[in-house]
Amino acid sequence: MPNDLETARELIRKAEKILVFTGAGISTGSGIPDYRGPGGEWLKREPVLYQEFIASTKSKLDYWRYKADTFPAFSAAVPNAAHLALVALERAGRLRALVTQNIDNLHRAAGTHTDKLVELHGSGLYAECLDCFEWVSMAEALAAFKKDGAPPQCVCGGWLKPAVVMFGEPLEREDLIKAFRAAEECDLALSVGSSLSVEPAASVPLAAKAAGKLYIVVNRGPTAHDGAADIKLDGDACEILPLLLRGF
Repeated sequence: MPNDLETARELIRKAEKILVFTGAGISTGSGIPDYRGPGGEWLKREPVLYQEFIASTKSKLDYWRYKADTFPAFSAAVPNAAHLALVALERAGRLRALVTQNIDNLHRAAGTHTDKLVELHGSGLYAECLDCFEWVSMAEALAAFKKDGAPPQCVCGGWLKPAVVMFGEPLEREDLIKAFRAAEECDLALSVGSSLSVEPAASVPLAAKAAGKLYIVVNRGPTAHDGAADIKLDGDACEILPLLLRGF
């Protein structure tokens, strides 16, 4: 990998508009498990589908119990060296966009500017009302849930839903447009910590490759795009990314 790392560094050094795509593997170093990955939570339990959440009180309760169990890890997490390396890349004026599958808000916490950030799967730190679309903090919603054991509601009376894209729920069209526009306009795509198997998100960096842009993949273990990548760096994002982006 040393030769591949140096080659990747040289490609990034020459790139002026870099699209970064991140998945759960960039945040495991911050103590957040990869729920969709091998051995992840969603392989051990049946996920609650969006349509079920909307229609069923039992499904609402199941999903809020899951959120109550997993929220402490999210609220305690802080950005790691990989997140900070990407902030340095942005401050050097080389980041076209950072498109993430993650809902942990760690890119924001690290200092990535919201103008550059596209959170395709939403935010796990908030809940939204299904009626008036008002947002409240996840801590507030969970406090209400733990107090009376019922699915939390907005002050308007509508049901609250975690502000994340659930299984079976479409992504925001505006976010997809921003992400694919960045794929068109970049000159290099860098995928970090994703198995690149969840669609339509995974098609974003692949669209850059299809348009003739260079493509670097950083991930521990195989990904669905290994065959498409110009360079694949296998390992921990927290270890590789600071080396890859050293000097920015």
